[in-house]
Amino acid sequence: MTMAGMLTFGFNAKVQAQDEQEPETEVTETEEVEEEMSPVDAMFADEAEEEETDQTFHYVLKERFIEGDARFMGIVLLTLIIGLALCIERIIYLNLASTNTAKLLNQVEDALKSGGVDSAKEICKNTRGPVASIFFQGLDRYKEGMEVVEKSVVSYGSVQMGRLEMNLTWISLFIAIAPMLGFMGTVIGMISAFDAIARAGDISPTIVADGIKVALLTTVFGLIVAVILQIFYNYIVSKIDTIVNGMEDATVSFMDILIKYNK
Repeated sequence: MTMAGMLTFGFNAKVQAQDEQEPETEVTETEEVEEEMSPVDAMFADEAEEEETDQTFHYVLKERFIEGDARFMGIVLLTLIIGLALCIERIIYLNLASTNTAKLLNQVEDALKSGGVDSAKEICKNTRGPVASIFFQGLDRYKEGMEVVEKSVVSYGSVQMGRLEMNLTWISLFIAIAPMLGFMGTVIGMISAFDAIARAGDISPTIVADGIKVALLTTVFGLIVAVILQIFYNYIVSKIDTIVNGMEDATVSFMDILIKYNK
């Protein structure tokens, strides 16, 4: 009887304990289900977090710009704007100056065979780009002899190269000025920090923090402007080299076509 009582009591206690634990488990599972978000809510939550991050970045950038002292940061920003304007103008001009030289040579050769020099001049006149302009100058002096044509092509090629390289000196100037302005702000910020130390008569991080912050921010923004303009400058130089190489190759082929037509 003692053994039976112990077994019965233990079984009942175990059943009661399980019965008491089951509601807690159900409540916990219910809470977990309630805490789970639907996919749509999760998507909107992620978008809200991204927007908050973007706003924070713009806010921090504006705050740092203001903290860097508008006297120097404004000049650095103006340097960036003017430099980018010149870079964009050069890129547009170079893209318009690019010509399919192989197609143009074929058209000029066919025009010389079918309609003569005047027909070839008309094709060059209606085609944009420095290569077509060089061809037109050579064809315009065709009656004066091949030596005159060659000198004309070489001379006008130099003129076209000068037009392609226009404003590059100004872009390189802004690339050099931007970090210099940043370093100037650095020096002036350090001077302000030492002036604050002299007025307070004590060296404290809170005293020199403003001056050092101006010094570092102006340097950082100046270097960023220089890096951006340098990337555009290298792209423009590479584009000019490609156009010039194509121009020289096309000029040699053009002279061969004229010599062949002259015979």
